[in-house]
Amino acid sequence: MEKYDLCVIGAGPSGYAAAMRAVDFGKKVVLIEKDKIGGAGLYNGALTSKTMWELSQKFRTVNSSIVSSGRSKFDINWDQVQKTMQEAMFDRKFQYSCHIKLLQSTELNQIFKYERGFASFIDKNNIKITKANGDEKRIFAENIIIAIGSTPRHLPNIKVDENIILTSNGVDSMEDFPKSMVIVGAGVIGCEYATMFSNFGKTKIYLIDRADKILPFEDEDISNLIGENLTKNGVTIHQNANLDRLEEKDGEVEYELSYKDGKKEVIRVEKALLSVGRVINIKGLQMENAGVKLSKRGDHIGDTDTQTNVPNIYTVGDASGHIALVNIGELEARHAVERIFDNKKEKLNYTNISTIMFLQPEVASVGMNEKQCIERNIPVKIVKLDYSCIARAIAMRKTEGFFKIIVTNDDKMKILGMRAVGEHASSAIQAVALLIKMNKGIHELAELVHPHPSIIEGVQECVRMLLNKSIFKSSIFKDKLWCYSCVDGVKTPLQRL
Repeated sequence: MEKYDLCVIGAGPSGYAAAMRAVDFGKKVVLIEKDKIGGAGLYNGALTSKTMWELSQKFRTVNSSIVSSGRSKFDINWDQVQKTMQEAMFDRKFQYSCHIKLLQSTELNQIFKYERGFASFIDKNNIKITKANGDEKRIFAENIIIAIGSTPRHLPNIKVDENIILTSNGVDSMEDFPKSMVIVGAGVIGCEYATMFSNFGKTKIYLIDRADKILPFEDEDISNLIGENLTKNGVTIHQNANLDRLEEKDGEVEYELSYKDGKKEVIRVEKALLSVGRVINIKGLQMENAGVKLSKRGDHIGDTDTQTNVPNIYTVGDASGHIALVNIGELEARHAVERIFDNKKEKLNYTNISTIMFLQPEVASVGMNEKQCIERNIPVKIVKLDYSCIARAIAMRKTEGFFKIIVTNDDKMKILGMRAVGEHASSAIQAVALLIKMNKGIHELAELVHPHPSIIEGVQECVRMLLNKSIFKSSIFKDKLWCYSCVDGVKTPLQRL
């Protein structure tokens, strides 16, 4: 029987990161994958959807420029979109394949091994690998990391065929732009797909939102801006709507909505896309043989700082149920390996996690938002700068958006969170993320020399406003700049002349 220091089950972003970190320690590691290297981070998920978003943004920008000069719109077909996504996927897949092949060479003393097959627990140290042809083998591992990932959640009484009624798994294999499509779920993924398809302008999009606004977890100014832009782009948002029925009829989709006022609505579209969360790939893993328990909610594997209730078994990525993002999964994976082989004592900190929402415009975030601070009754100072005051945004003719930074309401002004909405938003939050991690205030950032012209100069102007030494004064540009304190839900302007 083959013996390993570490067995990693699942070769998505989290599992792959765990295996590579174990290689760093010179440990003998086996990586087991039942399907494809890269998981949802590569296929039917992060990479392909973001490739589609990038293309849709360029398409929208080019056509806006062309139309404004009186020329006809540029056209694109689904085959071209799919070709671009496939090329991006191939590039990343090729990197993974070459990397794995070379890692298993004799020059590296064969400390790494990749196994294709379905893994299941025999006990807390022994794993059975079932190959596609039915062959089986057993391995022994001192430690095991579960990185099984997740798949799109289905809804009761709605039959998903990934052709007419789809999840995100079926988008990449569509044969053409649908003429019309309803998206069930107005969270991040639902809004991202609504953005992409509406950008191409070939699909009439309907978005079902149970709440009174999309992205209900975010501040109202962000939700309103994204919602208004979707509406301008032709998206119909069904707000405060209950989905009573959604079914295939005559090769199309018919759905029925009801509202609080008693109104009902029946609409027919060509396709439906369910975007209602994800569930972990636990089927067949037989964790009970090892004694591994699920969380109290039962929707993920229970853990304490990546360690399950069985001391030598860890869980990372979507399976751990924390934040289902590639960067978080990779962070958890490396952390788990360092706990196993380097006796790491410092616990994972999720407070400075940076995220991106691929919308119109792009939204990037780190730390707390204004809504969370008010809900927790945390006294804060808040500064907000419109993109129209940033030279680089003016140069790009991309002045829609804003920066918002939230700090403690004291002299130290430690940063609690930031939201960036607009062009290059994801590139603008890293300095703030670092200061949050270091538990620092804004003073260092105010004196840092930023490149000019750049979007991140807006970050510097924000912190200068808080320090009362900004170039533009919020008391003068009241529609562009905001600087205020918020205590007990009451907002008070900070800058006065």
